[in-house]
Amino acid sequence: MESAADTTLWGAIAEDDHAAFTTLYERHAQAVWNYAYRLTGSWSTAEDVLATAFMTAWQRRADVVLIRDSALPWLYTVAANLVRNDHRRRGRFLRLVPKLAVLDEARDHAEEFVERDHTQQRLTKVLAAVDRLPAAEKEAVQLCMVGRMSTADAAQLLGITEVSVRSRLSRARTRLRRMTEGSMTEGGMTEESFDE
Repeated sequence: MESAADTTLWGAIAEDDHAAFTTLYERHAQAVWNYAYRLTGSWSTAEDVLATAFMTAWQRRADVVLIRDSALPWLYTVAANLVRNDHRRRGRFLRLVPKLAVLDEARDHAEEFVERDHTQQRLTKVLAAVDRLPAAEKEAVQLCMVGRMSTADAAQLLGITEVSVRSRLSRARTRLRRMTEGSMTEGGMTEESFDE
């Protein structure tokens, strides 16, 4: 079972095979968590996204569309949608908070430590810049640069040509470089920005 292709596993999963689902989870959980962390910059949020993505996969096991016989692109898409929805929800909450109560000025030591951490700050700035990209470019960046998907797989998932994906990535890199030049002390945005 461990060496079975994702398509074989999904066939078994569609028949409620929990062992096949466990194998698929063990195969892709780390990649999905890494992707979620790169999108959110938060370990706990990445854990939540991972759990919800696989719960969604189990609930929608009959609907899953595999790209090149891999479940990973579909899982990345679910994770990105979960992060996007969470971002919207948090935005609404943050707009509501000042109306409900005065924020406590006391800060948690853990929060201060995270804010001092250079890597965390850099990732937060990069992700904020990615969020400001036009939708098509943002989607290409999330799949190829954040999710490490090949341009061929991203093109198939998005239903466009590989040349179009490369073009979107090129435009996105130019925009991101401009957006992050002034705010990041170590230069612009590259794929390495997501590795830290």
